[in-house]
Amino acid sequence: MKKYTLSEAEDLLIGQPGTPERSQYEFELNLQIIGNLIRSARKARKLTQEDLGKRIGVKKAQISRLENKTGNFTVETLLNVFDALDAKVSLKIHFE
Repeated sequence: MKKYTLSEAEDLLIGQPGTPERSQYEFELNLQIIGNLIRSARKARKLTQEDLGKRIGVKKAQISRLENKTGNFTVETLLNVFDALDAKVSLKIHFE
C-alpha cells in the first residue's frame, strides 16, 4: 500500500493548488479555523454566545453562524469579535 503525505493526499483528492476546487477547500478550511478560534477564546473567557453578541451588538445567532461557518460576515464584524475577546489580530495579504 502506497503512503501519501497530507499535501499529496490533498493534491490527489481535492485538486492542485490554484484550482477552483482547492481554493474553495482552503477558503472553507480557513473559515472553520476562524470559527474554532472564536469558540475557544469565548469559552476560555467564560462567555456565552449571547454574552459575546451583546458585547459587539449582534444577536446570539450571528455568533453561532461565525463559530459554525454557516453564515457570511464582514471583516468589521470579525475584528469586533476579536476585539471583544481581547485578541490581537494581524492580517497577512500575499499576492503572487
